[in-house]
Amino acid sequence: MKRSTLFKIFIRLRPYTPWLILTMAAAILSVAGQIMAPYFIGKAIDGLVYTVNEAGKRVIDFGFLYQKFIIIGVCIAATVLGQFVLSLSNNRIAYHVLAEVRRDAFKKIEVLPLSYIDNRAYGDVSSVILADAEQFSDGLLLGFTQLFTGAATIVGVLVIMFVMRWEVALVVLFVTPLSLLAARFIASRTYKMFKEQTEARAEQTAFADEMIAGLKVVKAYTHEDENEEIFDGLNETLRKKSLSAIFFSSTTNPVTRFVNSVVYALVALVGSLLAIATAGTAAAFTAGNLTTFLSYSNQYTKPFNEISEVIAEFQNALACAARLFALIEEPEESSDEGLPALEDVKGAVEVQDVAFSYDKEKKLIEHMNISVGAGKRIAIVGPTGCGKTTLINLLMRFYDVDEGTIYVDGQDIRRVTRKSLRENFGMVLQETWLKTATVRENLCMGNPAATEQEMINAALAAHAHGFILRLPNGYDTVLGEGGSLSEGQKQLLCIARVMLCRPPMLILDEATSNIDTRTERAVQDAFQKLMEGRTSFVVAHRLSTIKNADLILVMRAGNIVEQGTHEELLQKGGFYRDLYEAQFEGK
Repeated sequence: MKRSTLFKIFIRLRPYTPWLILTMAAAILSVAGQIMAPYFIGKAIDGLVYTVNEAGKRVIDFGFLYQKFIIIGVCIAATVLGQFVLSLSNNRIAYHVLAEVRRDAFKKIEVLPLSYIDNRAYGDVSSVILADAEQFSDGLLLGFTQLFTGAATIVGVLVIMFVMRWEVALVVLFVTPLSLLAARFIASRTYKMFKEQTEARAEQTAFADEMIAGLKVVKAYTHEDENEEIFDGLNETLRKKSLSAIFFSSTTNPVTRFVNSVVYALVALVGSLLAIATAGTAAAFTAGNLTTFLSYSNQYTKPFNEISEVIAEFQNALACAARLFALIEEPEESSDEGLPALEDVKGAVEVQDVAFSYDKEKKLIEHMNISVGAGKRIAIVGPTGCGKTTLINLLMRFYDVDEGTIYVDGQDIRRVTRKSLRENFGMVLQETWLKTATVRENLCMGNPAATEQEMINAALAAHAHGFILRLPNGYDTVLGEGGSLSEGQKQLLCIARVMLCRPPMLILDEATSNIDTRTERAVQDAFQKLMEGRTSFVVAHRLSTIKNADLILVMRAGNIVEQGTHEELLQKGGFYRDLYEAQFEGK
């Protein structure tokens, strides 16, 4: 799992190879400056030892010291320059990759089957794109810098120490890896903890998103206390998962610091004994050498601390990256590339022996057959859950049939592009959806080429023009910023939007459910005009609104049990008559 995720990350980094090379070059420059500075500081310390000249005076070779100070300054400048370039190049890589991953994840959502979204909480999907992507960038991409510079520092310092004095270098070499082994042992057990933490955070985000979206319902049913209990439970779960992951991973720091302190003490001890033993000899271990080694012992052990911390973050980032890539690699809708567009649509629709179910173990629609002539008005009625909206989903190809075929003007809708099919349908649903944009942009969403007058005429027909003019900036009011709209007003805007498109086929799924009775009558009149000459599918619960339909389909448990005109169905005395009389009983 982790290897597969890492491989996918490297694939993502491939286009940034030049920047990776620059990052490595800057890291090497920075590390070289850091490593060489202590070496020349040690030389400068040894240069402070005075000598006695011919006149018997104690003198110090300041020329030698100035030379070493200049070199030390160059090393420090190289370190600063390397770190500056390293930060620039690495941030460019990290945030470009982050933007690409988020873009790919968002694009994937737009081509995923609706079943993917229907089976998941919206907040969970949002958490993957936003929170997980952020963790992925911070923990993985930015962590690469510390891993590379840490490894370069370890190798560079080790080489110089062995060149200077292999006896002291052996002390560092054999003791320090204990911290890395401890860090690896801890990190190997934190991946699962961080994965559980990520999942708990996503569950909490999904619940919060769901409750904020339905806050009116929550308040209406005084469900605040129950929601607080649920949220507290999710919060407690996240707290425990986070504490376990963070606490267990944070033990790497004190463990490695303890080992580092032991290394520093051993270097000081061995170096001091070596200095005493070699004093006055040609191979003397000087005070400057000891200072350099003490500095190197810190430089050598510091990357182990950084790497241990990065490894802990690495596990969290890998868990987030795995969720991101799982979303990006979800199977898409079947491709319609190369298929012809549906053109010159008249609106004849035929459903032949169609079968479909969301859960393949629970049958819903079986052997459905419908024949609708162009320009006809079809009403679909039936109790909740009978398959009315499912039929609409199949007509729009939000879902594909399991068996059978749906034809539009004699063409199998699976043999034409989805875009051309949906462009020929105008849809108004019971659930309103308006984007954060101006009223004008929302109305012209399906017909960007519409003129100002055409837009106003559509708003007038939908009885929306009056309240639009009362908004702060009229048609240029940004929805969400110019005061809130009622559900009914939002529905009128959705109706005006479809009236502006004037497609050859219409789908009205309880389109006037949020509108007052007086306005509904006016909008129904507008719909009557709009539906003239257009094939229209009207899903209705209020049977009084579909008396004039050319054909009424009565659905029950996924099947069409009756069909005919209003008068014909009443005369049959079947299920439709029961529904009709039940609805108007006592009125």
